Amino acid sequence: MPIYEYHCSACDKSFDHLAKTMADRDQIVPCPECHSKKTGRKLSVVAVGTGGSASAAPSGGHTHSGMCGCGKRQGSCGSMN
Repeated sequence: MPIYEYHCSACDKSFDHLAKTMADRDQIVPCPECHSKKTGRKLSVVAVGTGGSASAAPSGGHTHSGMCGCGKRQGSCGSMN
């Protein structure tokens, strides 16, 4: 059973939902926080390893995906992390 990440536009919260089948991924899932049905599935970021030993992070020790921790574009929520 796949787990999908959703975002609620009513309360601006993100949450996970365990779908019974892949066909259920586009169903309307109510927000567990505010119970609104103004939710949508987010594009999840997947990290894929190369196997073997761990590789070193780029200089500075940070990897940036262009997204901030809240799931929005970096800097759009006021956070520059």
